[in-house]
Amino acid sequence: MALSLHSTDSPAPWAGLGFRRELIGALQQSVPRTLGFFEVAPENWAGMGGRAGRDLRSFTERYPFVCHGLSLSLGGPGPLDETLLRRTRDFMRQHGISLFTEHLSWCADNSHLYDLLPIPQTEEAVRYTAERIARAQDILGMRIGVENASTYIAPPGAEMTEPEFVRAVVEQADCLLHLDVNNIYVNSQNFGFDPHAYLQQLPLQRTCYVHVAGHYVEDDGLLIDTHGSDVIDPVWQLLQAAYKGIGSPVLTCLERDFNIPDLATLAQEVAHIAQLQQAAFGPLALNPNTASCSAARRVA
Repeated sequence: MALSLHSTDSPAPWAGLGFRRELIGALQQSVPRTLGFFEVAPENWAGMGGRAGRDLRSFTERYPFVCHGLSLSLGGPGPLDETLLRRTRDFMRQHGISLFTEHLSWCADNSHLYDLLPIPQTEEAVRYTAERIARAQDILGMRIGVENASTYIAPPGAEMTEPEFVRAVVEQADCLLHLDVNNIYVNSQNFGFDPHAYLQQLPLQRTCYVHVAGHYVEDDGLLIDTHGSDVIDPVWQLLQAAYKGIGSPVLTCLERDFNIPDLATLAQEVAHIAQLQQAAFGPLALNPNTASCSAARRVA
């Protein structure tokens, strides 16, 4: 099924949730009307057989899905993992998925580091990363979205600000932006900048996808992007501002990876996303084109 969001029984086609195994049992009983689509990490599902594979297929046949990668290491020093890209391409074709996004970060050299690390904000890094994104797009046969990441160290030698770096990479690679408003908020608190000013410096017209999530606050005040708690008001406010800057409906996913509550509680947060979308854009059509194609038209 292509990402055409055509379900006539869903009042929130642009608001979605990560598809997690912990939720499959509840989803098989009933999918809340507030869930318009699901997100999966291809690394966790490509080639999956058995019951889990059958469960996934039963949902991709009935609901729209988005792919969000975790380990491509777009800015990493090691060779681009073209084998993973081809597996992802085949997985997306198998399940009719038409949107792929990844983090604008690096996470591997000779082996995976299991953390998302910041890319140096230099002209050389812009060229290097943009070339790798372009290669990824060639293999996948589509524009991809790259996500602004949460960071906990500032690489030395920066030649530009972080939003300038994000903009430069996206424009040189001619790719799309995956906007994560919680990551902006987390970084703003850890590094002391205005998240709304940061937001307005991004190429919002290229936004194809949005993440919203909760985070954890350490005893010393450091914020960690855990996706393990409820979304807080300042992040909701940043999402509202993002919608104003983007100017048109965009798929928005609630991330929840730890301390996962029951499905009804998650559905309430997804419903809040839908409410903000309706406030920003009015009643949303139930038959929009794919998010990737919509964003491509905005930057053509």
